[in-house]
Amino acid sequence: MKPLARYASLNRYVDLCRSVHIDAVDLMRSVGLAPTSLANPDQWVPAASIAALLELSATESGREDFGLLLAELRRLSNLGPLSLVIREEPDVRSALDVLIRYEHTYNEALRIRLTEVSGLATLRIGLEVGDPATTRPSADSVDTRQTVELAVGATVQILRSFLGPAWHPVSVGFTHSAPQDTSTHRRILGNAVDFDHEFTGIVFYASDLDARNELADELLRPYARAFLDSLPAADSSDTLSRTRELIEVLLPTGRCSVEHVARSLGFDRRTLHRHLAESGDTFTAVLNSVRSSLAQRLVSNPRYSLTDVAVHLGFSTQGSFSRWFRTQFSMSPSEWKAQRQG
Repeated sequence: MKPLARYASLNRYVDLCRSVHIDAVDLMRSVGLAPTSLANPDQWVPAASIAALLELSATESGREDFGLLLAELRRLSNLGPLSLVIREEPDVRSALDVLIRYEHTYNEALRIRLTEVSGLATLRIGLEVGDPATTRPSADSVDTRQTVELAVGATVQILRSFLGPAWHPVSVGFTHSAPQDTSTHRRILGNAVDFDHEFTGIVFYASDLDARNELADELLRPYARAFLDSLPAADSSDTLSRTRELIEVLLPTGRCSVEHVARSLGFDRRTLHRHLAESGDTFTAVLNSVRSSLAQRLVSNPRYSLTDVAVHLGFSTQGSFSRWFRTQFSMSPSEWKAQRQG
């Protein structure tokens, strides 16, 4: 199945879009992502859809350095619960070990590997994102240039959180070609940035790995790790769970068809139906279940009008949503809301 990433990958995305004068909401919707889901950074979404969004954002803004600019806004805290563990590690080596070991808890597409040779440490960084849910069947795999630069830049920012804001790696390499203007790359990553390199990654002195983390509390460390181990990752073996996740993501976009969901999972329609049947479900039943769960939560929330709820659940009109709701709950949305508030 296709890898997923958390919406936290887009932390500060809206801020950056505003600064380069592009519409974040329209761009997200165009690749099948729901802007409202940014409020839930732990929600999973197809990694390829995030990659497609960053490429489109770079094109629309005319900024070939878009991914790197987004990385510049990152802080250690953007890793969410993982940052609580990394912050308590005794040194850089231990922090990177945690980052690599738990990479699947925030991005299934990310691959980071650390090696040490002749006094130099190398972090090789790769991405395997698959195809976005909204890609046409004949389209090639999405480009990952911006996502790769985001990953490399964000990793450099993490290292700076331990080694100081003035720290620079010995060199940074990208397998893709250089942009027309490399000034942002050299400002953020240092002057030794190579393109068309044999691998994508960061090279730095191995001695940096032993730099102590003066803020770490060794008494808190085991509790932080225990907390992280208790967090659920995306279950790659559970088609039903991932189908539910993707339906929730795609509903507000109006593109929540069985074809789109199947494609984002790496299946065709028939294969998805077969997998769901093995667990005693159908796509229609799962769609209805997710809608029902979301409807109860959203209708109860005073922040959302019934029109807002209808759009979030993928209905074209409030009337069609109300008819569906009455079928499910034997009362209108307004009656259900009044009953709960009473």
